[in-house]
Formats: sequence, C-alpha cells, structure tokens
Amino acid sequence: MSGELKKMIIEAYREEDYSGSVAESFEVMFNPNTYTQKYDIKYEARQGQGDTGSPQVFGNIEPQEYSFEFLFDGTGAAVVEQDVHTTVERFLTVTGKHDGDIHRPLYLKLSWGALISKCVLKSAEVTYTLFKSDGYPLRAKVKAVFAENIEDTLRVAEERKNSPDLTHVYSVVQGDHLSLLAHKYYGDASRYLQVAQYNNLNNYRVLKPGQILAFPPIKELDESPVTV
Repeated sequence: MSGELKKMIIEAYREEDYSGSVAESFEVMFNPNTYTQKYDIKYEARQGQGDTGSPQVFGNIEPQEYSFEFLFDGTGAAVVEQDVHTTVERFLTVTGKHDGDIHRPLYLKLSWGALISKCVLKSAEVTYTLFKSDGYPLRAKVKAVFAENIEDTLRVAEERKNSPDLTHVYSVVQGDHLSLLAHKYYGDASRYLQVAQYNNLNNYRVLKPGQILAFPPIKELDESPVTV
C-alpha cells in the first residue's frame, strides 16, 4: 500500500559474504529522525626540510560509518507495551554480541528506504531515561554506530578496477583529454605522451568519440620510453 510505514530492519548473517539464510533479525521500534553518514579519507603529509607546504599523499579510504539514535519505549503510549531492558538486550544480541558459532559478532545488513548497507556494529551507547517505581526502565535511547563491511573479493575488485598494474581498454567520449585519462589510470597526467606513443596516435590533442585506447600496466609503459 502506498504511504505504508516501513520500519528499519537489521538482518544478521553468519557468513561473511552474506550467503545463506538470515540468522537473526531486528525491527526497530521507531524509525530514526535523522542519521549521519561519515566519509573518512586518510592522507599523509610529506614535507621536505625548509618547505612551507606539503603535498597530501593519499593513504586509504576508511569504511563508511552510519550513526543512529534509536528510541525504545515501554510505556505503552505509542506502541504495544513491552519490557524495554529485554528489547534493548535483544537489539545488542542481534547486532553486537559474540556469536559462538563464528566466534565474533554477526555480519549485519541495514535496510531502510534508500539505505541498504552491509556493515557491523562499531559501538552502542545505551541511556535509560524513565523508570518504574521498582527501578526497571520504561524508556531508553541507543546511540549506535555501524561501520561498512565489504567482503575482501569485492573490495579488492573495486580498488583494482583502475589499477595501474592492469591493462585497461577505454572508449573515448566527447570531451576526453589524454592527459586526464593518463591521470585516471596512472595517477600521473604527464604520462600522456607515453600513452599516445603506445597507441600510435598521430594527434594526441584530438580524440574522437568511440576511439579505442589501451592503457597497459605501468611497467610495460615504462619499458617503452617516448621517442622524439
């Protein structure tokens, strides 16, 4: 039905590649009002003695992080009355407690609208805010941080698809420049002359849409020095 409320689902798997059936699942009580998506790119500053500036040398891209604040309410005012402490423990068991079968926490998949993320729980901070007269909690807030989890085969494939150690075949599109393509595949725009010579280009300044270019491994490129 259009407009039907869809709650966030957290599914947990025992297999790193998320194969097989769902081991555990948890549906949040209330969808979060906001969430934070964090990108963290690491660079290393390399500065020579006496230099006033330093180039930022790329190091790596950290896994994306998603931060949520989940509300648990056991008063019965908004949802069916339930034991808040038990529900919070259930959330922590599904998302972050040690699983005896795989000797680590389960692998998670968050699903909510456009957000579908394979991840693991990085941290959870529980704050109880309302209590019964006997001390049992009636409300709780959980600040949870999930870190993106990409299996090794997919991560390596993604990181290597533009690797300078592989041969790439590229079909030129309108607006392409050889120097920019050299930078894309080798991280060095000045290699455009080597690429031009490798591809036997008579006029490297004018690339035609549909033209096929080969970008060989960087070692192979270096074995063919530019001849003037």
